[in-house]
Amino acid sequence: MSTRVATSQRHWPKLLTPGPITTSVGVKASMQFDSGSRDSAFIELTASLRHRLADLVDPTGGFTCVPMQGSGTFSVEAMVTSLLGPDDHLLVCANGTYGSRIEAIAQMAGIAHTTLASPESGPTPLDELDRALEGDGTVSHVAIVHCETTSGVLNPLDDVCDVASRHGARVLVDAMGTFGGIPFTPAANVDAVAASANKCLQGVPGLGFVLARPEALTRAADFPVHSLSLDLVGQWRGLEANGQFRFTPPTHVMWALGTALDELEAEGGPAGRYQRYRTNHLVLTDGMTRLGYRMLVDPGHQSPIIATFLSPTHADWDFRTFYDALVARGFAIYPGKLTEAETFRIGCIGDVDGDDMASVVTHIEEITVASTTAEPANH
Repeated sequence: MSTRVATSQRHWPKLLTPGPITTSVGVKASMQFDSGSRDSAFIELTASLRHRLADLVDPTGGFTCVPMQGSGTFSVEAMVTSLLGPDDHLLVCANGTYGSRIEAIAQMAGIAHTTLASPESGPTPLDELDRALEGDGTVSHVAIVHCETTSGVLNPLDDVCDVASRHGARVLVDAMGTFGGIPFTPAANVDAVAASANKCLQGVPGLGFVLARPEALTRAADFPVHSLSLDLVGQWRGLEANGQFRFTPPTHVMWALGTALDELEAEGGPAGRYQRYRTNHLVLTDGMTRLGYRMLVDPGHQSPIIATFLSPTHADWDFRTFYDALVARGFAIYPGKLTEAETFRIGCIGDVDGDDMASVVTHIEEITVASTTAEPANH
């Protein structure tokens, strides 16, 4: 069977993952034509997207948007490797896979760094952060993941920035899991925020971006360059000079992002979208609790982006069977775990609503072992 036939005949489920996510008909339709990367219309689109994305993080003009081809991790790596110089020292807050990924980026790039590791089931402990900064006066920057989608923990960004500020440290934020879906205003000591098109903005994969203070980019202008394609300062200079990417941009992805931003605005911006995500999360977690499932994260530290549930310990429980049964019913969750504990994750973002989440709960009730015979896992 050809790829074309297989694709057209396949039943595509709604995605309940932390990204890629289910996109709207309008976003999909935006990719149905071809656009030259050097055409005037595309250059205008690039300028518009840069302006609109920067406005979402700071409408006063304090940040500039540097779009980067590739996954969100490309942008995080560009941010970390470009904005830290040979005399800088990064403290990485790691309470999940994505914090640990920043640590790996720093390690591979030869950037001086320290890691503050903490359990995946809770936020970065502020007292430990304070002690770490107090004990090492060489730390110049702190890196924090706003929402650790490993588990769904929402780290206290404002408090982390406050602690860092007291010790004279700048902050780099991985906001992949929150940008566009959870409103936040960067503190004065935030140098840059990395995010991507395919999560809360509800676009498609292929484009990330770094929202950076121009002064942070200027400071980094003479730093050693670790990568040609991930050179954030070089990308910024090129865009400022002629409005164009240095290398081929994901044209279809960017047209789709323009439509996604229109839809975000129509929904009331990040604040409006947050309310829908919150409803999605409440419908899901209330229903799953009724079925006897337990969550990994305490509700006080839980984001509405994704919910992580402890896997049942019943002998009949098998995740792959559970996953396949949900796909057959029209929903795909994340096919595996990132936590140390035995868990599974269900995303609450994308072009889905409370009715979709209620349907998921109904299907789970039908296909999983009844809560009366299956005890939730302990951890």
